[in-house]
Amino acid sequence: MAEEAVSNGNHAVVLNVKGDANHTSSVSKINHEAGFCISVPFMQKLIAEAIGTYFLIFAGCAAVVVNMGNDKVVTVPGISIVWGLAVMVLVYSVGHISGAHFNPAVTIAFATCKRFPWKQVPAYVFAQVLGSTMASGTLRLIFNGHENFFAGTVPSGTELQSFVLEFIITFYLMFVISGVATDNRAIGELAGLAVGSTVLLNVMFAGPISGASMNPARTLGPAFVHNEYRGIWVYIAGPILGAVSGGLVYNLIRFTDKPLREITKSGSFLKASKSNSSI
Repeated sequence: MAEEAVSNGNHAVVLNVKGDANHTSSVSKINHEAGFCISVPFMQKLIAEAIGTYFLIFAGCAAVVVNMGNDKVVTVPGISIVWGLAVMVLVYSVGHISGAHFNPAVTIAFATCKRFPWKQVPAYVFAQVLGSTMASGTLRLIFNGHENFFAGTVPSGTELQSFVLEFIITFYLMFVISGVATDNRAIGELAGLAVGSTVLLNVMFAGPISGASMNPARTLGPAFVHNEYRGIWVYIAGPILGAVSGGLVYNLIRFTDKPLREITKSGSFLKASKSNSSI
């Protein structure tokens, strides 16, 4: 029963250190009435999001830095593969714990589509931005001096061009996520592969133009560390609007003879968390 309460995001579990059942019940009731969401399982989700985002940004941005500092040895296709593989393995690693969002735009989109509790959104976003910032800081410590390249995202053309591109590729990403990770008619066990492949594809063609962020945390971490905020609005507004639109459009075209709550309750990929898998 406790596990079910945690998964739907509406209750908190309080550990009864003293073994007093009445005390535990009273504290749980107080926390619920006050709207508190802090619990051991929820903290585990936040830690998973922070660690997952850290390794995602570390791997992807490291590929960018190494490529710039070593005569383009990694190449754009290589960088695309690194981002795609990083997303895929991390979805399979912690998707069953936190939902593997790693992306404020995805978290906000799920909340907008009523597949994630709004009250948990700020904590998730904070964990994701924290993980990204720590990863960017680690890379700056490792690659300093003449190797200190900015691995963030800035428009190579006009800001409007990059905004439209970020909107479209994030829409595409969220549309795929909604299909493979929230609809049990899809092959849920392949969700990580599908989402990772979508990221790879988007980075391949959009990377040279906008940086193919699709993720405000991916842009904010390097921006904070290097104090580089040129065109920052593009990578906040574009991905969030694109992700919300992609999720809503998939829900619009979804057709089933079962109630929607049955589909979201019985997802085949993430049985332990209502926070569906994604970047």
